[in-house]
Amino acid sequence: MSRKRVFYIVFFSVLVLGFFFSLSYALPGFIDPPRKPISVVKPFSFINQDGDVVTEKAAAGKVSAVNFFFTTCRGICPQMTNNLLPVYEAFKNEPDFMLFSFTCDPARDSADRLKRFADSLKVDTRKWVFLTGRKDSLYNTARHSYQLDDPKNYVQRIEDDFLHTQYIALVNRKGEVMKIYDGIKASEMAQMKAEIKQLLEE
Repeated sequence: MSRKRVFYIVFFSVLVLGFFFSLSYALPGFIDPPRKPISVVKPFSFINQDGDVVTEKAAAGKVSAVNFFFTTCRGICPQMTNNLLPVYEAFKNEPDFMLFSFTCDPARDSADRLKRFADSLKVDTRKWVFLTGRKDSLYNTARHSYQLDDPKNYVQRIEDDFLHTQYIALVNRKGEVMKIYDGIKASEMAQMKAEIKQLLEE
């Protein structure tokens, strides 16, 4: 094979590859098919740390990260919260991003208690919202909207049920849960930050 022919083969191969990469950049999903959402956030109504009613509409058109915790937890919750703080710092000035932390223990975590907890973190509660409400509603939201726990994990008496999860849901602007991250793994939290940036650009 002549050098000239090899040159043309290499040249056109690079040209075609460049064309496809350009299209994939300009048209997300051209090469990789768009991912299907895990679930869709269903309507809810809870009370925030200031005693105000918050619904799913607070996140409309925004990217959000969602977790469930309780203020008296001495296990996974403090580590998960500490891992969320860098996420908050990275996006606190981004108008289209929010964090939502729902309590698993509404009997103890009143609005006032959540307010004290938020104050201890020194975060802007317009960006990182802490929520409480009816236990059954909170647990249904965790399991059926955000898919942060198996919906089969329930007991007959809601009083005996307890949710304790280290997972964090990432939700796109359409209210679709796109991915679940392990909130105590630094590597997954780094991935989540990258994914947030990508979702904000869409």
